[in-house]
Amino acid sequence: MKAKAIVFEAPQSLSVRELELAPMGPRDLEVAVSFSGISTGTERLLWEGTMPPFPGLSYPLVPGYETVGTIEKIGDEVTDLAVGDVVFLPGSYAFQGVQNIFGGSGERLVVPHERAVKLDPALGAKGVLLALAATAHHVFTVGREAMPLAYPDLIIGHGIMGRLLARMVVAAGRPAPVVWETQAVRQKGALGYDVIHPDQDVRKDYRCICDVSGDASILNKVIAKMAPGGEVVLAGFYKQDLSFAYAPAFMREATVRVAAQWKKHDLDAVVAMFHDGALPLDGLLTHTEKSDHAQLAYEVAFGDPECLKMVIDWR
Repeated sequence: MKAKAIVFEAPQSLSVRELELAPMGPRDLEVAVSFSGISTGTERLLWEGTMPPFPGLSYPLVPGYETVGTIEKIGDEVTDLAVGDVVFLPGSYAFQGVQNIFGGSGERLVVPHERAVKLDPALGAKGVLLALAATAHHVFTVGREAMPLAYPDLIIGHGIMGRLLARMVVAAGRPAPVVWETQAVRQKGALGYDVIHPDQDVRKDYRCICDVSGDASILNKVIAKMAPGGEVVLAGFYKQDLSFAYAPAFMREATVRVAAQWKKHDLDAVVAMFHDGALPLDGLLTHTEKSDHAQLAYEVAFGDPECLKMVIDWR
């Protein structure tokens, strides 16, 4: 069986072409894709060719790990899902003859059933936000077993990740965070919190600062704004090595923490938020293009500051 997919042939070289799909196994699903999202973090680095090397990284590759579709076939051993269910998929490994990094940007996917998350069909394209929301939720939980959740009071960056983080803090009933944003066009759209240019901020008492900007020079800027005993959580993706002046960090006994990929408990938590409406998702999906216009979609996603999230429509 073949299916169309977006293929990065090389950095900044894209095609939409048919690829062979791996055959289904008894524990697999065949899913007709409705929507897939473009990630402005890892996917951007793959597009630019600036992703730090890791095992299996090579071109051509099928990107994508934010996919929503409908199950059309199930394997004989699948009992927890049914034909017609709408599911979220964090990618696939089914496309043949290419690398699947992470293999979610195609019109049809074959995936193990345990990778699928059942969604309320009413979510529609908003379901592509599930992985990003789980990543945001992981900021509160990483490395903190048996400890209270750490809610940031300062967030750096008001892109889609910063907005999800700020909305989660407000939804949890915690004090509204301050959000820094240098681009005027992205300073709008706050829901229950303030967005300011960093030059306007006179505070130096932040307890938990979360950076989602990807700015490798951020540590010296934010450690100076930290209360004694505070922490910085790095939740962006950084192309350059990070460093900081030791003396200001020493004086504050600062902690630097790294939040990476979400875990199962993060995914479960945000699925519940999506379904009960606790986390507002309005205004986050700003642009949509058909798969035939994938080249334009990537150019807008990575080049237009008004684009928070680009969705590819495969229907």
